[in-house]
Amino acid sequence: MAFQNHTGWRRLINATGYSWAGLKAAWRNEEAFRQEALLCAAFAPLALWLGDGAVERVLLIGSLLLVVIVELLNTGIEAAIDRIGPERHELSGRAKDIGSAAVFVALLNAAVVWLLILFA
Repeated sequence: MAFQNHTGWRRLINATGYSWAGLKAAWRNEEAFRQEALLCAAFAPLALWLGDGAVERVLLIGSLLLVVIVELLNTGIEAAIDRIGPERHELSGRAKDIGSAAVFVALLNAAVVWLLILFA
């Protein structure tokens, strides 16, 4: 892919294509992403039904989307690390562990938001 200096609509169209390609790659290659995306798809309608008002619905759905967003970032980190080389390195392992920890914290956040809204 050659770098082209597009602006305006062309840049937006290209960015949308790259984003779609990234989502498809994550879906094809990452089981965790598929699981979390399906979880989000299943729970989003439930959030619309259970949320009492717009703010609660936004918090419930937003907490789910945050998990998917963090998983995409973690997947990007892992792909970049794997591109560097297959050998083990302390910093590579640390980067992957920290990315995984970010996903874990996002999942905890979603659980806390759902529990507080539904049972508090």
